[in-house]
Amino acid sequence: MYLNKAIIIGNLTRDPEMRALPSGVPVCSFSVATNRVWKDKEGNKKEQANFHNIVVFDRQADTCGQYLKKGQSVLVEGRIQTRSWDDKTSGEKKYRTEIVADRVQFGPKAGGAGGGGYQKSEAAPPQGGGAAKADSAGGIEYPTEEINPEDIPF
Repeated sequence: MYLNKAIIIGNLTRDPEMRALPSGVPVCSFSVATNRVWKDKEGNKKEQANFHNIVVFDRQADTCGQYLKKGQSVLVEGRIQTRSWDDKTSGEKKYRTEIVADRVQFGPKAGGAGGGGYQKSEAAPPQGGGAAKADSAGGIEYPTEEINPEDIPF
């Protein structure tokens, strides 16, 4: 049995770069940094950063290019792939190891609410019993009226 699976959670080190294959398929590439913290034999805290090249194809590439920004946290699930090519200027063989993403899950935006949760507004709810407007930070619209459990059809 063989398995090639990579799952990483980290922060984007640069804004995503969009391009297209000759066939017209959209491709998005970006880099994700992950940190590892441990204590050495003397008890000193050590930290190491690793950088992972990510490639996303098709519709998910469009979504990543549109919504991801530098510094944002992201979960990437995919397979590890190494490709090689001959450099046109020097003629030497070059290698690049990258994660070809099957799934990309966005985390909270950089400089946002930290925990990524909904922050309750201190303002009074709007009058009229309708749905509350989203706050200026782009929060979720919650209904202001009470929900009666007997009104639920199941």
